[in-house]
Amino acid sequence: MKLVSGNANPTLARDVAKHLKRLRPKAKDFTHASAEFKRFKDNEIFVRIDENVRGEDVFILQSTSYPANDNLMELLIGIDALRRASARRITAVMPYYGYARQDRKVGGRTPISAKLVANLIVAAGAHRVLTLELHAGQIQGFFDIPVDNLFSTPILEEDLRANFGEKLDEMMIVSPDVGGVIRARALANRFGADLAIVDKRRPEAGVSEVMHIIGDVKGRRCVLVDDIVDSAGTLCNAAVALKEAGAKDVSAYVTHGVLSNGAVDRVEKSELKELVVTDSIDPEQRKGNGKKIRTITVAPLIAEAIDRIANEQSISVLFEP
Repeated sequence: MKLVSGNANPTLARDVAKHLKRLRPKAKDFTHASAEFKRFKDNEIFVRIDENVRGEDVFILQSTSYPANDNLMELLIGIDALRRASARRITAVMPYYGYARQDRKVGGRTPISAKLVANLIVAAGAHRVLTLELHAGQIQGFFDIPVDNLFSTPILEEDLRANFGEKLDEMMIVSPDVGGVIRARALANRFGADLAIVDKRRPEAGVSEVMHIIGDVKGRRCVLVDDIVDSAGTLCNAAVALKEAGAKDVSAYVTHGVLSNGAVDRVEKSELKELVVTDSIDPEQRKGNGKKIRTITVAPLIAEAIDRIANEQSISVLFEP
């Protein structure tokens, strides 16, 4: 097997490769393959795989985060290069699946862009997809190839246990909206913790207004859990509502730290004690370095999943409590 990585998140790719080498210490056939992803003067993308991949099981790691279109084209052209180089099986490893929030028609004459991206990946020649915490689980059905959707729950649980220590009995898991209840409950069940829900109304795209809290959060250390933090408006408004309802303090654990449009400054000025995100999106590309924002890695989880796919083993056992 070989691992190839684009330019979207080279740090995560290197960390995944290191963990794979630990998992496969006797495997002489594993390499983090050398590949060239570059742009011509007119910004056209060119990809060259610098070693033989004929008959190999190849994993190409590329998040389609900002700049989403460039990173998506790198992924598609990279898959095409591997297909034309006669790779036996090509797995697109997408720690962050861009366009996932456009998973349905929101009005007349609007696209379903998440489905279009799925079509492009399949047409390029991918045989399967490995991704992390899809915004909507049904996106797996947009593909006509196998899709493994990893969950960050074990990574978040490990960090919460280390962070809260003996104060775990004071913790309360909070979903920032009704749609995220399943995700929040899955984490709460691992601790036997109580669950609260923020009921909010969104007047327009990108603007959220908190209405009220479902659940008694008075005197509790609240942990907001979500899959994506973009402008951070929802989390910051939720933190205010929770503090007004009597919460002792409020932190947030989010898988994908998009953090656009002044989000870092917004978090720094908010009631949030801390925002923890994973490195599914390269933190080095983040605009601003907020003291309240901390990054944890998903490299061990992705490496374990890649190793299991290569060995035709179960992925679901990674998420059993």
